Amino acid sequence: MSFEVLEKLEAKIQTAVDTIALLQMEVDELKEDKAKLETEANELRAQREQLEQKAQQTQQEHAQWQERIRALLGKMEDVE
Repeated sequence: MSFEVLEKLEAKIQTAVDTIALLQMEVDELKEDKAKLETEANELRAQREQLEQKAQQTQQEHAQWQERIRALLGKMEDVE
């Protein structure tokens, strides 16, 4: 009788150990996924910053060209 109880207990313990091992593997996979996502997020942030800088530079260039055009139009009006 006690041998059967010990066998059942051993089976339950083995099931628990197997479950823990599987969960640990899943945790490790999730940690890897998290690290990949963090890397991707950092890369996307860097790309966004570059695009924002490029947009700002383009806006500045646009403003400079507008100023040049205004100056040229002003000179043309002075000539007329």
